[in-house]
Amino acid sequence: MGKPATAMVNRLPITKARINLGQLAKRAHLNNEYFILEKDGIPVIGIMDADEMEDYLEFRNPKVKAQIRQSNLDIRAGRTRPADSLLGELATGRAAAKTLRRRSK
Repeated sequence: MGKPATAMVNRLPITKARINLGQLAKRAHLNNEYFILEKDGIPVIGIMDADEMEDYLEFRNPKVKAQIRQSNLDIRAGRTRPADSLLGELATGRAAAKTLRRRSK
């Protein structure tokens, strides 16, 4: 099932959006809805589907377009790894850096 052809733009207070953030994200992704969040009646941020955001960034910035294209090529070529692996490596690197700092004191 594809996304609806027409897009809905909804405005709501940022405090209400915070309570319903998961639902707003789902609606943006599945129903092609947009949300403008307001603080004290002033629009401050918008929520939209991630794929559409990438398209928007590609249109605005050729460097981002190239980064996204390379990322997609890496995914197709299998040059990816699970996030847990990367996070574990980063944690190990931080621990090693702390040890080196302690030794140099």
